[in-house]
Amino acid sequence: MKRNRLGSSELYVGEIGLGCMSLGTEKQKAIALIHEALERGVNFLDTADLYEDGLNEEIVGEAIRTSGRNRDEIIISTKVGNRRIPGQEGWVWDPSKAYILSSVKGSLKRLGVEYIDLYQLHGGTLEDPIEETIEAFEQLKQEGLVREYGISSIRPNVIREYAARSSIVSVMSQYSLLDRRPEETVLPLLEDKGIGLIARGPVAKGILSPNGRVRSEKGYLDYSAEELPALHDELAQLANEGRSLSQLAIRYSLSHPAVAVAIPGASSLEQLLHNIEASEGEPLTTDELALLRSLTRANLYEQHR
Repeated sequence: MKRNRLGSSELYVGEIGLGCMSLGTEKQKAIALIHEALERGVNFLDTADLYEDGLNEEIVGEAIRTSGRNRDEIIISTKVGNRRIPGQEGWVWDPSKAYILSSVKGSLKRLGVEYIDLYQLHGGTLEDPIEETIEAFEQLKQEGLVREYGISSIRPNVIREYAARSSIVSVMSQYSLLDRRPEETVLPLLEDKGIGLIARGPVAKGILSPNGRVRSEKGYLDYSAEELPALHDELAQLANEGRSLSQLAIRYSLSHPAVAVAIPGASSLEQLLHNIEASEGEPLTTDELALLRSLTRANLYEQHR
């Protein structure tokens, strides 16, 4: 599998990673899927302390320990910022330095590792104590507990702040044929700053999959339930014998030079292998990209600024 440099870091990630949130809570099944992904060339595993109350990190950690691979062969990414309060439902947003410095200890323990390759802020607003947040991540780098840090955000103004004021190497953001918002401002900024995009949701909650027509009937972002089924069929016709619609969609999410890795989720072996096979296909041509863009639209960030 092709390896890409993640921003300006020394982290080289396979162009297709594994979003571990969708693995589920059946531990042995999830571990088997991670092992298969590693066998197929995936080296970037993305999780978060929030997923399944930390169980997802535990599963990822156990899968790594039992994979037979050296620790330095695998790039672990996890996230921080959503804090659960004992006795309360849900979580609260806490990007404080104190919380980040304490929370990393829990992630390290659940993952069973001595360091995290990529530690990401799991959200962010302009009202956050941004300098304090940056100080926390920089301190963790100096202490050797994390190698690099980034943010997971869909807010351009927040991304601009971190791109200007911190040494983030990555931004994780939703990006697909049906969610082209990063093309408006984020991707040009990241390319200029040498920051890598981690593209999540490349198949748009399964709508951009061969069997996604039913899901498309619920609508997606600013696409109505009435227009999506026809668009799904039109895009599916562009997939040829060597590439399915979901593989076409994954290749689209990898088409911009700022994108380092796409992280489709997988809850079955069939789905996992199908996603990984997208790495075997040729990059989309200029003409193919132009055609795909003519059929979809560049969504705007207005409601997310």
